[in-house]
Amino acid sequence: MTPLRQRMVEDMQLRGLSERTQEAYVRAVRQLAEHYGKSPAQIGEEELRQYFLYLKNDKQVSPSTFTVALCGIKFLFQHTLRREWPTLDLVRPRRENKLPVVLSVGEVHCILGRIRRPRYRVCLSTIYTCGLRLGEGTHLQVRDIDSDRMTVHVRHGKRGKDRYVPLPDCTLEMLRQYWSTHRHPQWLFPAPTPPGVSPSTATQPMCDRGVQQAFQAALQESGIQKRATVHTLRHSYATHLLEAGVHLRVIQAYLGHSSPKTTAIYTHLTPKAEDLAVKAINRVMADWPW
Repeated sequence: MTPLRQRMVEDMQLRGLSERTQEAYVRAVRQLAEHYGKSPAQIGEEELRQYFLYLKNDKQVSPSTFTVALCGIKFLFQHTLRREWPTLDLVRPRRENKLPVVLSVGEVHCILGRIRRPRYRVCLSTIYTCGLRLGEGTHLQVRDIDSDRMTVHVRHGKRGKDRYVPLPDCTLEMLRQYWSTHRHPQWLFPAPTPPGVSPSTATQPMCDRGVQQAFQAALQESGIQKRATVHTLRHSYATHLLEAGVHLRVIQAYLGHSSPKTTAIYTHLTPKAEDLAVKAINRVMADWPW
């Protein structure tokens, strides 16, 4: 690791950024350095300006990818290198107003039912039934499951926030059965071990990439044409709760959203909610004097 990268990592740690954010920022800076073939410390402001134009016009990266690149590079130059360049304040990612993909309950069952390896099937089922992010699911620990209160303690979620989410009866039973196959003292989903080595000795949780690949394989096999990802299970969880009549503020707490505006997006994804709204409008307007 170069001294500059080490300094940037330390600055990010002092800023309290999560490990995942640190990795994304370092990757963004590394791609910038590879593009010019030199240390970021030797890159000038005009080169930086041209690089952002290259991402926008030539590579045409998605707004989310552009945002990560901007944030990572901006952190390096403003906080680590102490360069206050106008370009860094000028550049803005394109705003997106896309609605997330949502699966029906039947589609979720169809996809998860096609996952053959128990560790992936149980992990993805837990992610859906508890509304978790991928990393939150793979990093669940035995101590996080409270069978007395029927809750899951989600530790160090997005922006380092903890939260509690309800634990469905079926999920608890599924987790108990799966844990009995490896009995790891810490991880609910330990990383696979070589043949002949006890799973209870794994030093790390299962990797996210394997879960993603298992989901995509099952999605393809199901024949469902939606562009779904593992995160789609979380969107589907929220939408299904809203359709079942759970209050939006309750769903906000379960998802760990800071703002109700973030959770409110799911009101645009529920046909049942729209149907109720149309019926209510018709009742209100029934006696309107034309």
